[in-house]
Amino acid sequence: MIKTIQNLPTDAGVYQYFDKNDKLLYVGKAKNLKNRVKSYWRFTPELHPNPKQGLRILRMLEQAVKIEYIVVDSEDDALILENSLIKQLNPKYNILLRDDKTYPYIYINESQDYPRFELTRKVIKGKNISYYGPFPNGGKILLETLYELFPLVQKKSCLREGKACLFYQIKKCLAPCEEKITPNEYQQIINSVKKAISKRSILIEKLNDKMIEFAMNERYEEAATMRDNIKTIEALTISSNIDLANNENLDIFAIINTEKRGVIVKLFMRAGRVISSSFSTFRASEMYDENEAYKQALLEFYHVDSPQISKHILVAHPFEDQEEIATLLSKRFERKIELLYPLRGVKAKLINLALKNAEEVLKKEIKVEEIEPKIAKLFELDKVPYRIESFDNSHMMGAATVGAMVVWSEGKWLKTDYRRYELEAKDEYGQMKEMLTRRIESFEKNSPPDLWILDGGETLRRLAVNLLKEAKVNLAVIAIAKEKLDAKAHRAKGAAKDIIYTETSVFELQTTDKRLQWVQRQRDEAHRFAITYHQNKKRKDDTQNSLLQKKGIGPATIKKLLNYFGTFKAIEEASFHEISVASSEKIAKILKTDSVSY
Repeated sequence: MIKTIQNLPTDAGVYQYFDKNDKLLYVGKAKNLKNRVKSYWRFTPELHPNPKQGLRILRMLEQAVKIEYIVVDSEDDALILENSLIKQLNPKYNILLRDDKTYPYIYINESQDYPRFELTRKVIKGKNISYYGPFPNGGKILLETLYELFPLVQKKSCLREGKACLFYQIKKCLAPCEEKITPNEYQQIINSVKKAISKRSILIEKLNDKMIEFAMNERYEEAATMRDNIKTIEALTISSNIDLANNENLDIFAIINTEKRGVIVKLFMRAGRVISSSFSTFRASEMYDENEAYKQALLEFYHVDSPQISKHILVAHPFEDQEEIATLLSKRFERKIELLYPLRGVKAKLINLALKNAEEVLKKEIKVEEIEPKIAKLFELDKVPYRIESFDNSHMMGAATVGAMVVWSEGKWLKTDYRRYELEAKDEYGQMKEMLTRRIESFEKNSPPDLWILDGGETLRRLAVNLLKEAKVNLAVIAIAKEKLDAKAHRAKGAAKDIIYTETSVFELQTTDKRLQWVQRQRDEAHRFAITYHQNKKRKDDTQNSLLQKKGIGPATIKKLLNYFGTFKAIEEASFHEISVASSEKIAKILKTDSVSY
């Protein structure tokens, strides 16, 4: 390693430390690779870690045996690459916040005579585009409320129809399609809506009136909807007595980390008012680094497609790469962006407001006994697994082969992140390899979890470990399988014990052990999700099979075609020649001459 350090280039780049098992420990960026990496070490009397480094880095350096590096053109490129690699590879000694959601904005294109308000998460091309937001929560409800309370063009198709419709009859639209309202008159309505988006007390007052009207007419369900919408819109804004006395736009970021939990709070001020706010929590970790936390939060939030970015971003703590991030964002959005850490005045009060809200979030966190630390201790994992992905596959005699991934995060199932896989491999090993490979390929967009759980034995666990090693991803893997009785693994209760395979050992726990039950719960949810998908796909395949049989194609030929093409969709898309090669010209004529719908 000392030879690598001495021969490092002086270019900007990213460096990676690995341990003796070739496991990625740490990713960092540097303006000058040689100077940065040398600063970690002392070279006399022999190579040893620089004692001035923090405890986290010292622990990392004690395990490091190898350095790799990537040269880039500029420090900006190094920042971007560093953030991307941390997100994809989840190094042991880097923090990964997983706060990479994109927030919607409400926008309007006023180059049209009768424009509509819409939601977007990216930049919309046009000269007269105005954005409002972002709205981390409740953006859709806010938009629906605008159309409920103001006589706007209700649907995109309305103007194309050319005649007044039901919306005009119920007084939700003024029929610009029949020119019953001029563009200038419509613009006055647009101006009122714009004002209401910013000053939401107008909306709440109107919604209250509607709620009372519905209740008086015994339309209780609609009244309840109005009540819920009022609560959602009220929750968009953090109440504040702070008055900037100007129309300044500001984004405020505050990140705090405690012994057990951390939180990121974002406030969005537009035209002198805090219009929306957001928070996300993360598990406290000894790997926490304030500089890395702010870098990740800012780079992930201000992605290239962000519809709107304030010229001034306030941060609750100064951090090492503050100037570099400001420079990068300025280049990214082609305008001067400043990252400010205010010490006094009104902006400092905004920082204190964000920090106060962060503290309130942490106070409200439910304190329950967590099983995950016990899992980490039992299985000797590098980190507590607070986000887990579990995998299983399902098929019947090789038909309708599917895979499933379920996600457990922060003590609950995260069903929006569940994934289904249509698989082509014929054996269980190949199916798992196909599924895990596809998941690894998606790490760039969706960061890896803390732990994988596979339904299978040591062979499948080793497969996953090798795939992750090839990709240089730091991720623990365990597998759970039934012990085999008479060369068969029985799922029936009491027929066989569950065995858990880890990197260091094999566990046969008592059936009453809460840790075993937790792992079983992960496995069973993956199995349930896979079976449901398999049954639905099998039903669809059976329908497609019947359609082909009605055309005179026998089961053996169908099986031959499926073995060749893989799926019914591939058969449908195949050319006459391809089907002739796979079967015969007679079959090709039936499939390509007749109109067969799969």
